[in-house]
Amino acid sequence: MDINWLEWLGYIASFIVLVSLLMSSVIKLRWINLLGSSIFALYGFLIGALPVAVMNLGIVVINIYYLFKMYKSKDYFKILPIDMDSKYFNYFLDFYKEDILTYFSKSKFDIKDSIISIYVLRNMVPAGVFIATEYDSNTLKIELDYVISEYRDFKIGNYIFESEKNYFLDKGYNRFISLSLNNKHDRYLEKMGFTKITEDGNDYFVKEIN
Repeated sequence: MDINWLEWLGYIASFIVLVSLLMSSVIKLRWINLLGSSIFALYGFLIGALPVAVMNLGIVVINIYYLFKMYKSKDYFKILPIDMDSKYFNYFLDFYKEDILTYFSKSKFDIKDSIISIYVLRNMVPAGVFIATEYDSNTLKIELDYVISEYRDFKIGNYIFESEKNYFLDKGYNRFISLSLNNKHDRYLEKMGFTKITEDGNDYFVKEIN
């Protein structure tokens, strides 16, 4: 049986709404759901199903309202040093172990070996962990730069590498170097201003701050 273009429009709208529910990022969920509900509203009007159209128009308005609030709200960020004997730190690593291993080669880190070991709080939630060792006298090697999935909108990265760059400069470091295990991490590093280089036969991403 042939499916006309209006039916295809309904299927596409349904698929987009379904995909939106798979997003761990609330902002991505809202944007994709906004697209799906907009198409669904159009579909409802075109087939004369006013309840479908009106309900989805309401969803469109709700998504726009919350997206506006998200973009207008000012997040509070804070760096908090990780204690050497922090039980919470080990719980954090264990809880997010599988996700960490998709971006980094290990999920266990010894704070004693690091120069920098900090939580990044976002609105008082420990949303990220940043650990770095000394690569050379002015360079930090990033061992872990992990943000939980709900907060992966680059704001924490911008906070670390831009807003709080004096934290590193005051310690005598003006350069970062990082390995990457996958394309998704590559894109994050490039978004943060890192450049890919080859050093000692290995590919690295580097960034300088001043």
